[in-house]
Amino acid sequence: MTKPARRTGLLLAARATFVSFKYPNYRLWFFGQLVSLVGTWMQTTAQGYLVFELTRSPAYLGYVGFAAGVPAWLFTLYGGLIADRMSRRTLLIITQTTMMTLAFGLAGLTFSGWVQPWHIIGFAFLLGIANAFDAPARQAFVLEMVSREDLTNAIALNSTMFNSATAVGPAAAGLIYAWLGPAWCFTINAISFVAVIIALALMKLEKPALAVRKTQPLQDIKAGLAFVAAHKTVRTIILNLGVVSLFGLSFVTLMPAWAVKILGGNATTNGLMQSARGIGALIGALMTAALGRLHMRGRLLTYGNIVMPVCLLAFAAIRLLPFSLLTLLGIGWGFMVYANNANSLVQTQVPDDLRGRVMSIYTLTFFGFMPIGALLAGSIAENIGEPLTVLLGTIVLLAAAGLVIWRVPELFRLE
Repeated sequence: MTKPARRTGLLLAARATFVSFKYPNYRLWFFGQLVSLVGTWMQTTAQGYLVFELTRSPAYLGYVGFAAGVPAWLFTLYGGLIADRMSRRTLLIITQTTMMTLAFGLAGLTFSGWVQPWHIIGFAFLLGIANAFDAPARQAFVLEMVSREDLTNAIALNSTMFNSATAVGPAAAGLIYAWLGPAWCFTINAISFVAVIIALALMKLEKPALAVRKTQPLQDIKAGLAFVAAHKTVRTIILNLGVVSLFGLSFVTLMPAWAVKILGGNATTNGLMQSARGIGALIGALMTAALGRLHMRGRLLTYGNIVMPVCLLAFAAIRLLPFSLLTLLGIGWGFMVYANNANSLVQTQVPDDLRGRVMSIYTLTFFGFMPIGALLAGSIAENIGEPLTVLLGTIVLLAAAGLVIWRVPELFRLE
């Protein structure tokens, strides 16, 4: 290939990667959410380390993760129904404002020196309620900002935004935690919500198509469940996502304990580990964005579904920080390539009037099984140790990936 042709190819790839930025509403969303998510990851990282510092218990880390996820089971399907029946922008402004208030409340308790582990569990539960309404609306909101043709790209750029924050937020939290304490991490998070609330308020949106209220809420929820149950591709992706959430992401809950007990580190080590995973995921998201129009989503989903557990297997065996960070890069890459393409494939199979409800089922599967996995991982690690706990989860992930390839080979060929 000649140099001019190579330069042209690179330019086209770069333009394809960021094609969703041509939509003004999406630009507002991207940068507002980016600021907010940096703050969110600062709080998540500081909160986990504060709990471990107060209790020295990996089981307690699981309790916090479980408390944060229980509301997903209670409210997410209803949140999807609400997202189909009212302005998603309005719903998002309400949920983001609620999260900001909770962050200020936790900061105040921590500044005062009154914070106890049960306070953190309570705030995690309340934040989980807000997330149960926020997540389905956020997933369904993407098609109000970009065209269907650029949906995969926008989803991947959302993940780029999320994982840019994952790369920056935990590392910043580790440094600020060591320098100023956890209360400042919570305060910065609270202030960061202002960016996304302003971005949402400034958007110029067409009136969305909302579900007609001719049926009872329970009937509408059942319609979403029936669609998922009857659609083989959507059903397979969501079931496999549940396995990944239950057995694959539980290792994140154990990271504060892993940083201290396995690697002999501290809050900064924990932040570096979280950031390494975020950098890997950022690379995976950018790659998915660049390839969004090349009709290879099924292949990318399959590759990510295999790479993640393979790298997690290596992570369970390694005891040196530099090599642990490398495996975390691979874990982040594999999960993000898998998750981005899973999200896109599900959304492109769903009629517009069912989008909020189906994405609430997708969200419930992801966020609902995560706390159960966190609770299991924390309890099991208390008895057999963190490395063996991660190893057992990895074996399940590899078996599930193999089963999907064997039983649903057509998923690999989806464009």
